[in-house]
Amino acid sequence: MVFNYTVTNPEGYQAYGPAARSTLAPSGAEVVVVDSQSESIEGSPGTVTVVLRFESKEAARAWYESEAYQAAKPLRTSNTEGTAVLCDGIVTPT
Repeated sequence: MVFNYTVTNPEGYQAYGPAARSTLAPSGAEVVVVDSQSESIEGSPGTVTVVLRFESKEAARAWYESEAYQAAKPLRTSNTEGTAVLCDGIVTPT
């Protein structure tokens, strides 16, 4: 799962990190990247990039849709502008 966004309300966003982190361990997620100073070399992405690795796309979706993460999610979506992308790992085209 890849998140990329720009924080629009730093004060409101402060509570998101701790709230979201507490939901990760039960899901088995691995935090691969957390960068609040992402450097754009193409396009217009936000400055915050987060990459989470899950056992499967289904596991990522279960975490994202979980009651615990749904409680934390508004702290991000109300205070940022950006994207969240659910994707498979390396998939070789056939």
